[in-house]
Amino acid sequence: MNNKFKTVICCSVLTLTPALVQAEEITLKAVTAFSQDTYFNQRFNQFVEKVNAEGKGLLQINVIGGPESMPPFEVGNSVRAGVVDMANTTGVFHANMVPETLAMTLTDKPMSELRDNGGYALMDKIHRDKANMVWLARLSDGLEYHVYTNKKIDSVDFSGLKLRGVPVYRSFFQELGATPLQVAPGEVFTALERGVVDGYGWPSVGIFDLGWQEKTRYRVEPGFYNVEVSLFMNQNAWEQLDNAQREFLNKQVAWVESLNSGAAADAEAEKQQQAAAGIEAVVLSGEQARRFRNISQQAGWQAVEQLSPQYVQQLKASFGG
Repeated sequence: MNNKFKTVICCSVLTLTPALVQAEEITLKAVTAFSQDTYFNQRFNQFVEKVNAEGKGLLQINVIGGPESMPPFEVGNSVRAGVVDMANTTGVFHANMVPETLAMTLTDKPMSELRDNGGYALMDKIHRDKANMVWLARLSDGLEYHVYTNKKIDSVDFSGLKLRGVPVYRSFFQELGATPLQVAPGEVFTALERGVVDGYGWPSVGIFDLGWQEKTRYRVEPGFYNVEVSLFMNQNAWEQLDNAQREFLNKQVAWVESLNSGAAADAEAEKQQQAAAGIEAVVLSGEQARRFRNISQQAGWQAVEQLSPQYVQQLKASFGG
């Protein structure tokens, strides 16, 4: 091979090298467990819009649908299996696979503290091991759940009430004497209308998104737990990202979690809207309120202990009060 030909080959290789090492833009297929215009889809929409605007040539997110295309309680399994790469959902909906996820709602510690004290790393590891999922971000932090009913309650005795519930507060409702029933959010209005349930557990925001205010007369105070809505990602899809793509995604995660600081103001605004719509706040007395809070925590952690004796102490150490 003459020197001139060698020079041509070398130049060609040098020219091609950057193209070979630069990753192609990747598009992640995502789904949301919440309807498009609801409160618990707002943060996700903001996240997707920012990622797609700033990630051109690097990473994009394609949202293929919501609960109209995939039932909420099937979303976690779809992420695990890689049917979708990412989901805006709550660990409550896949507690059958990862019962430890209930601790994410029982905690009153903000996500920033959980990232510092090892709680986030522990929960992420459990999700990876049990469900092939990465806990990417928390999109709701600082909101409480409430009991909403059509019957007035003045104590912690909820005997005879049928309440829509999900795994994270099923044990709590049972300890109060109520009968918890699992009903998908899209079916709650009809269940209230037909008397299948007398009320429901739901965060301090979002009932107007679903029209439930039309069938709701009371909201019990105080609230309980810390509403958790998160971004979860298929572990295989995460591992296929290169360093630049992961760094970019982590930067977007830090940004979207910073928005959670406005949760308290959102809750107060909605409570005022509920009052204007005729929903009465039933405030339990001091002793009854203390019992209500204590029962919620005791029942919640007892459920975690029964479902996950292996991890309960570690979870209490980082997520507990």
